[in-house]
Amino acid sequence: MIIVITPEELVQNETEIINELFREGLDLLHIRKPYINSREMAGFIEKINTEFHHQLVVHSHYELAENFNISRFHFREIDRQNDLYTSFIGKTISTSVHDIEVFNELNEDWEYALISPVFPSISKKGYGEDSTVLNDIKRRGNLKVKLIALGGINENNIQEVFENNIDGVALLGTIWKSNEPIQNFKKCRQNVLS
Repeated sequence: MIIVITPEELVQNETEIINELFREGLDLLHIRKPYINSREMAGFIEKINTEFHHQLVVHSHYELAENFNISRFHFREIDRQNDLYTSFIGKTISTSVHDIEVFNELNEDWEYALISPVFPSISKKGYGEDSTVLNDIKRRGNLKVKLIALGGINENNIQEVFENNIDGVALLGTIWKSNEPIQNFKKCRQNVLS
């Protein structure tokens, strides 16, 4: 599984790029836009082809989901710790973790969890420089929840990630910090399929 996470800030031609990523085989798109209001979020989603709405995962503005045939909801680590997800149990929910021990404690309410940083981040300079996540994944004990690797993943190291005990990857910097986001996605996907 390959997931793409939107950048927090709006990017020029972002929804056109998103539609093309889906046409190229993107599995899921996480919409992470903490700085826009509900009306702006609705406008953003409206620009994504309706045929892809069932592949969208929202990080906020959950109330819009019903209007757009969205049934996937992501909760940050802090939101999970504060039980802000409990009214969504029974729906498709995901969360974030930063170490394998926390992941191993997740119950089957969660479809998957993003674990990061696997490599030094492309989008957050200095983040993940001393990360041991890729090595720590060897201690995975939870097979009820899918494990998705995030952080510094690109076409050159994506194969290495899939050689470890993970179920998918999430891409951010390699897509949105690139002058050729579609090409980078295609290279990543090709390296996974080969």
